[in-house]
Amino acid sequence: MSSSKVLLRGLLVETKDGEWGKDAPFDGSVEMHVIRGTDFDTTRGGAFDGVPVRQIAGKAAARKSLQPGDILIETAGGSKGRPTGRTVFLRSKLFEKAALPVTCASFARFMRVDSNLAEPEFVYWYLQFLYSNGTIENHQVQHTGIARFQFTKFAESTHIELPERSAQQEIVGFLGALDDRITLLRETNATLETIAQALFKSWFVDFDPVRAKQEGRVPEGMDDATAALFPDGFEETESGLVPKGWQLVPFGQLVSHTIGGDWGGEEPDSKNDTRVAIIRGTDIPDLQSGANSRVPIRYTSAKKLASRKLQHGDIILEVSGGSKDQPTGRALYLTDRLLQQFDCPVEPASFCRLLRPKSEDVGMVLGLHLSYIYAQGKTWEYQNQSTGIANFQTTHFLETELVAVPCDEVLSEFASIVRPMIERLHLTQAQKLGEIRDALLPRLICGQLRLPGAEAEALAA
Repeated sequence: MSSSKVLLRGLLVETKDGEWGKDAPFDGSVEMHVIRGTDFDTTRGGAFDGVPVRQIAGKAAARKSLQPGDILIETAGGSKGRPTGRTVFLRSKLFEKAALPVTCASFARFMRVDSNLAEPEFVYWYLQFLYSNGTIENHQVQHTGIARFQFTKFAESTHIELPERSAQQEIVGFLGALDDRITLLRETNATLETIAQALFKSWFVDFDPVRAKQEGRVPEGMDDATAALFPDGFEETESGLVPKGWQLVPFGQLVSHTIGGDWGGEEPDSKNDTRVAIIRGTDIPDLQSGANSRVPIRYTSAKKLASRKLQHGDIILEVSGGSKDQPTGRALYLTDRLLQQFDCPVEPASFCRLLRPKSEDVGMVLGLHLSYIYAQGKTWEYQNQSTGIANFQTTHFLETELVAVPCDEVLSEFASIVRPMIERLHLTQAQKLGEIRDALLPRLICGQLRLPGAEAEALAA
């Protein structure tokens, strides 16, 4: 298979830094979706969930509006273990969902490949290959607290090895199909999570079955045996109105163990000799959706691990590190299926906290309660940002956040319905496909593996 080497800069018809703009409209401004580096995973899946909407100056908006086939590259803000230079390819289906024009943030840059010279998506996959083998990291500098990517030097010194156009198209088709499958799995997981959240809200927030029985109606979506578990009215308590026989209980009273996380050491030593996987707040969205998350591996002491080792039914609560647009309070309910993807013990990072519910059935409710109040923006009430970092007031939360607790029979029935959904969320199919794609990528790009062999390996995995 013949190939040619072309400078990356020579393949680009246009490349520009992004814009951040302003919160509020101003004279001549244009409202736009603004994709940040933190949004790359979302937009890769063809969605705008969490992507901020900003006001961009009209001239900049005209020059920097993105289009299908563009490649975004993160040019600032990298961290240890996750350097700058990450990329995302913008497919047509993303723009089909866009309610507004789209641009990228000031810590990113777009590249527009001349499609007469190369398949734009092949160039994207080649850049992914360079990122995975560490080549791109060589162009990162960090003179201040923020790591920056030397894009001009990178584009003018990096050669892209282009096989024949037909080979580019075949590789793009294969890798794109894997990506589409991963996206579909993540979308299925998101649907399951939505269903679980809707059921939680119906039973434990809106009390729909109780209201239906109070009004003489048959509760929707449940059999007679389940409906019989609910009372037919409400009663007033010191804490507020609840279904008869239920209680409003402080969150902390439903937790048997709670402790802050740890960060450990980068390398083993005499004090930290036990290998652990550390789940950070930034890992929660990926782990929740079943995506491939690069959870860091660190080293801690056996004594520390004994009180922090995560187990089935535990909840991780993010308690520090929020921002103006994203409060702390994200949470992750853990199952054996999720924990089994790691080859070592797992514990929460130092900006997180372990909450261990008193029972597995209670844990199902607490996990969904945390997700619900975060989605409602209620965790803002527990923020304390007297310094530059937002901290979650955990003690205040545990003492004052009330949870509606029914009889054990309702708890058990709810858990039996929701448990299969939560466990399905933690299936590792999407992660395994991501690992297969990442393993095959360098061999495909370098011509060490032809497409029939790659397809066979993917099917066998």
